[in-house]
Amino acid sequence: MNQINLKYGKGQVNLDLPDGIMYSYIQPPIIPGSADPIDLVRYYLHHPLVPFPEISFLSNSKVAIAINDKTRPVPHHILLPPILQYLSENGIKSENITFIIATGTHLPMKESEFNLVLPADILQNYRVINHNCDETDNMVDLGLTPMGTQVQVNREFFQSDIKIVVGNIEPHHFMGFSGGVKNAAIGLTSRNTINQNHAHLVNLNSYAGNYFTNPCRIDVEEIGKLIGVDYALNAILNSNNEIVHILWGNPQAVIEKGIQLSTQINQVDVQKRFDHVIASAGGYPKDINLYQAQKAMTNAASITKDGGNVYLIAECVEGAGNQAFVRFLDGIGTPAEAMKSFVDKGFSVGPHKAFQIARIASRVNVFLISAMPANLVKKALLTPLSLQQLTTKLQQIPEYETIACMPYAVATIPHLTGE
Repeated sequence: MNQINLKYGKGQVNLDLPDGIMYSYIQPPIIPGSADPIDLVRYYLHHPLVPFPEISFLSNSKVAIAINDKTRPVPHHILLPPILQYLSENGIKSENITFIIATGTHLPMKESEFNLVLPADILQNYRVINHNCDETDNMVDLGLTPMGTQVQVNREFFQSDIKIVVGNIEPHHFMGFSGGVKNAAIGLTSRNTINQNHAHLVNLNSYAGNYFTNPCRIDVEEIGKLIGVDYALNAILNSNNEIVHILWGNPQAVIEKGIQLSTQINQVDVQKRFDHVIASAGGYPKDINLYQAQKAMTNAASITKDGGNVYLIAECVEGAGNQAFVRFLDGIGTPAEAMKSFVDKGFSVGPHKAFQIARIASRVNVFLISAMPANLVKKALLTPLSLQQLTTKLQQIPEYETIACMPYAVATIPHLTGE
């Protein structure tokens, strides 16, 4: 019997794979994190990708820093102290720095949750606010991108003298990659702006690992230009969420260099599709809810045979993660019904997640091992399984069928070399 350990929430689950079955691990190469990541950040703050003059502003200059919410594993406790020191060295007063939590269409975080993303000393000494995508009175209309997206962005961020985005660069299931200006272009814009951008996800070029011909990502770059994002501080993490690379400077230079490094870390060559794929989203916060864990499902399904099985291991302690997603599925019983309803009603964020799940579930069988109520899992067009039921199911797999294990499925880009 072969045992595998997979991350689940803030812990792990142990699975027994039957003997005599062909199985493969599909995971990024093991790359050690930096021995001193804070020093690494300090170094690159003074060595930007594209040289530019040291930041020098009047003491009353306003600085806005966009940061991710609790659904992203961004190591703010490592990234932010050095950048605050850097800003101070360049004449920026702490009272003129505002952190804006870039929530996108996620629910704004409660103030009692701010400690989940920011160290205590920053919360005590700096102003921190939430973005709300539905508060358009607090936004500025910047017109249209070349792709026709109407851009409405957080007023305080836009009107700041210097605009900085902080985040990670990693594969994104339809945006190609996260990072760069995306934290502002999606995280700090209106629901309408996000809807119009994300509508391009139905394009065949909107997939993980594709940057240069991805319409969602191309549009994001145009949104970032209209907003006028000045600087990006991005980290690239290994599978243990440890910092491997730091990039700082012009957002375009950061993302273009970052995708090269991320691809080296996250892309894995796969020769063929499998009958069964066991996938962990990678633990908290990647599996905080189904809305986030679905990204692991997309990557796992990409290497699963038609009619095969995906077993998604994701705690989903916060359930589905989006009420619009859940409401859209009222009265829907099959993937085909979900896809038709989505097309008939037109694109909107929330229901788009149901469309993505339905598209996967129309081709492969998806089983979810989670803390979600079984009725909610079924409503999401998935089949609920307990860990014991999964173990039993695996014991019944015929010897001629193949199994793949993806321990970090959100951050793994499978590259099918045989297709």
